[in-house]
Amino acid sequence: MIEARRLHILRAVADHRTVTAAAAALYLTPSAVSQQLTALEQETGHRLVERGARGVRLTPAGEILLGHTNAVLAQLERAEAELAAYSSGSAGTVSVASFATGIALVVAPALARLARTAPGILLRVQDAEGDASLPMVLDRQVDVAVAVEYRGAPDADDPRLAHIPLYAEPFDAVVPRTHRLADRTEVPLAELAKDPWIGPYPGNPCHDVVVLACEHAGFQPRLEHSSDDFRAVVALASADAGVALVPRSALQGMDLTGVVVRPVDGVAPTRRVFAAVRRGAEAHPLILPVLEALAEVAEVAPGVPHLGSHPEGETSETCET
Repeated sequence: MIEARRLHILRAVADHRTVTAAAAALYLTPSAVSQQLTALEQETGHRLVERGARGVRLTPAGEILLGHTNAVLAQLERAEAELAAYSSGSAGTVSVASFATGIALVVAPALARLARTAPGILLRVQDAEGDASLPMVLDRQVDVAVAVEYRGAPDADDPRLAHIPLYAEPFDAVVPRTHRLADRTEVPLAELAKDPWIGPYPGNPCHDVVVLACEHAGFQPRLEHSSDDFRAVVALASADAGVALVPRSALQGMDLTGVVVRPVDGVAPTRRVFAAVRRGAEAHPLILPVLEALAEVAEVAPGVPHLGSHPEGETSETCET
């Protein structure tokens, strides 16, 4: 008989590619993970993983078992949801991980809404930068992730996760008030090719957005200043240190007196935001009201279109800051 907890470990190893990283995500020791993998191999009668200098990879037998693992774990999530519904599930804590702007735009308003509509549900919110929130859901560190589509992110039909679309928003050009293009109604990116740029660090999905948008305009941006905090990016632009691309919602509430914010002329990059839970958990009586509140808040979020089709003229490069 295969133990479900060992299937969790197998999936964590497949996701993280090393025993050490999987152990850290599961709050276990590497030796404990190795022991559980060995026990799982004994239970199945097959070698499931191969260890090498670059980490761990699944064998063909391991890949077969992983496919069944995703289905089994999703079914277990459904079982927990139905049992919780049977016992009413009207009170409890739901943990949510989100990037900072997502917290301000949808998570915090959803928390306030739930306090009125489902007072027995307590949200515990964590700020998770970049693409960290989805692994946190898969590793059962949190229940819900508010994340952004990015290169390498799990697809919407990923068997491990259920996706709930929330909203999409474009990036706007931010230039100093004294900039030569400050009087334009729209800013052509190609005309910023020789300017110094301000943007997130490499590794942040928003860095890729800036670089890809500029490449589509025919140039490589000269990134002179780096920050993952868009308030710092705008402050540097106000000091005439360079130009930037910033998600529209990130500009809300900022001091913009030293800059001009303009739409990008032509094709503009956009980020598409969604909520994700472990597949099978979306109907849990504690999680479902949270997902519904997030979707309802996103529908009326000021200045940000609801996520349906891509807004006309926008690309699908996305980021998460």
